Amino acid sequence: MLPEDSVLVGVINRKRDFTYARDQHWYRVPQAKLARGVTADYLGFFTSGKSFGDHSGGIHYYAENTGLELQYRRDLLPNEPDHPRANDAYYRVALGDLQPKLPPVTNPTNRSISFIYTTWDRFVAAQTIADLYNPDDYYVDRIYYALQKQGFTADRTWSVESKSDQFAPGLRILCDNGASVIASTRADGGVYFMDQSQHADAILPAILAQIANNGGPATLSIPSGE
Repeated sequence: MLPEDSVLVGVINRKRDFTYARDQHWYRVPQAKLARGVTADYLGFFTSGKSFGDHSGGIHYYAENTGLELQYRRDLLPNEPDHPRANDAYYRVALGDLQPKLPPVTNPTNRSISFIYTTWDRFVAAQTIADLYNPDDYYVDRIYYALQKQGFTADRTWSVESKSDQFAPGLRILCDNGASVIASTRADGGVYFMDQSQHADAILPAILAQIANNGGPATLSIPSGE
């Protein structure tokens, strides 16, 4: 384990999905949520729901990523053939044994959790969700959820992905005339720069204007679950 190893934190809100991770050693990720794939070295699991008892609302486990396959949901979960996303593609991430995260990562401010990319050194030291973010990631996260409240689906990148993406951390919104790219670093080529000296709400109108100039969003729907 190296400090710069990457960790993807995902959500488990059904006991059966936790059982798959613990006993069958796999976890599923919607391809639509992480279009660039699952490249993390390790996965952390944020468990949520009454069935998890004292482990609800925190990251208590992690596992090594040992392999990746792309499958349809109907094949991963054959007992749910009528699910509305049965024909959607999912990454089936093969896992090593679940390991306890000590100390666990709690969520005292009840932040919205979807997926979080972070580094191993941050993950090991983290005691709250906020500890997983560096300042750039935290700012992009605020913009991401602000856009989501406006009805926009954004594909986000994290600072840990900067070696493979010059605009990371940042956001991409698929538009009718191409993608709108919003980056936390200055770049050429029509990329909108998110100036962190400004409040996130102050730059949201400029981002919405760029999306409009690109023909508007290609999709407005946000999946309600996995």
